[in-house]
Amino acid sequence: MEGKEEDVRLGANKFSERQPIGTSAQTDKDYKEPPPAPLFEPGELSSWSFYRAGIAEFIATFLFLYISVLTVMGVVKSPTKCGTVGIQGIAWAFGGMIFALVYCTAGISGGHINPAVTFGLLLARKLSLTRAVFYMVMQCLGAICGAGVVKGFMGKNQYTALGGGANVVAHGYTKGDGLGAEIVGTFVLVYTVFSATDAKRSARDSHVPILAPLPIGFAVFLVHLATIPITGTGINPARSLGAAIIYNKDHAWDDHWVFWVGPFIGAALAALYHQIVIRAIPFKSRS
Repeated sequence: MEGKEEDVRLGANKFSERQPIGTSAQTDKDYKEPPPAPLFEPGELSSWSFYRAGIAEFIATFLFLYISVLTVMGVVKSPTKCGTVGIQGIAWAFGGMIFALVYCTAGISGGHINPAVTFGLLLARKLSLTRAVFYMVMQCLGAICGAGVVKGFMGKNQYTALGGGANVVAHGYTKGDGLGAEIVGTFVLVYTVFSATDAKRSARDSHVPILAPLPIGFAVFLVHLATIPITGTGINPARSLGAAIIYNKDHAWDDHWVFWVGPFIGAALAALYHQIVIRAIPFKSRS
């Protein structure tokens, strides 16, 4: 009995009954900044995990385009928006799929599903150039296949008549307006990615890595609500490329540069902000 009481006392000392939660729960020793990724890492090319991650990015982007473009087609097809999910439903489809797919693939590839996210993480030295290029290629291939399956289901004539889910700058807006919307929208997304996966926050709050897909998906949802009327919301060059290639009409290609330049600028600004402002904040925890 005395031994049991001793164990209880030791346990109580080791794990205080009034354990601090949230940002107070961790100590300085819990935080370790990962080293910058090398620019080139040839050894990755002989690793199965490298190719497995690329396959995960391909499948995730394929599924993302399939669900999201099919949702867009359903809304455009209906003569009355009251009978469809509407803009809110489209936004939920994009945001919900990102939430689900990031959750599924984060442990395999990091769950990028977007060349702009990959580009931002590359600039922040979170992954090598070798891996970044491979991811972007697989993302674009997955997006093309996903949009192609939607076209196969709907038939060429109907798919073309409904716009193919391709991103274009809407009437009444200039290309400059569209570019600005894409820059700001992608900044919101990539900034959220950096914040949700920041090593300091993971050290302070143990639940942050588990919840990371939720704010990322919600950011995609909110950006879509804001910018669907302007550009149809790209913020993902692979999504825009896949739909444009399968749709393949001149007016989609006329604006296509907006959906590469805008997201890459937005991602670069988010990476710069993260490196200069967020990482400059000293790590503090309370005992």
